[in-house]
Amino acid sequence: MQFGHNTNVKVGETLYHVQTEDRGTSHAVIDTMVYQSGRVLHRRANSYADLLPLDAAREQKLKERVSAQHHAVLDELRSGALQFAQRATPAVESNVSADSNPKTSAAASAAGGSDSLVLRLLNAKDWLAGKRATLQVLVFQKEGGAVVSGARVTARIEGAAGPSQYSTATGTDGKAQLGFDMPRLTGDECALVIEANNGKAQARLQFQLRAKPKVPAAG
Repeated sequence: MQFGHNTNVKVGETLYHVQTEDRGTSHAVIDTMVYQSGRVLHRRANSYADLLPLDAAREQKLKERVSAQHHAVLDELRSGALQFAQRATPAVESNVSADSNPKTSAAASAAGGSDSLVLRLLNAKDWLAGKRATLQVLVFQKEGGAVVSGARVTARIEGAAGPSQYSTATGTDGKAQLGFDMPRLTGDECALVIEANNGKAQARLQFQLRAKPKVPAAG
């Protein structure tokens, strides 16, 4: 059995969503994410490998840990103890079409900390086929190059007509894959944003998108 909590909390005029989940015994991690307007501001991950293998008594301890971690983050939010660092947001300009294969180059940005992450889109040239997006990403440490397993990877389309956020986690090889149908784009400032979070370490990619103009049918 996997445990989890979801709570909306308003601090001043800002509404946050806090999600805590047990990632399952294959990862043995309690993962808490703080979102604001769909953006991940904070991630806290703690191992519970010491409780494996689970039995009835250890499941109860796990449930208590999940709840304690969730409420600790809520308390820190409400008290102001939890502060969010500003992150660099470089953009990768590209001629991307929602209706044809994009031409892009892979790039990554890392947020501060000695264990900063690097996020790489492995299939940058062919991640879009028709209206189907398939993102193959790799997450590794900036220093040393070690792959990062259990990192939360989130992708979203900014400027989409409706909600469009998708998430998964990296495996033991540091890789993750996200697949989804591209939503309809609205406006001129649309972007594919991919983020990776592992504890305090973060990385982000941003690709500018533009809808392919429709060609009038021949009369």
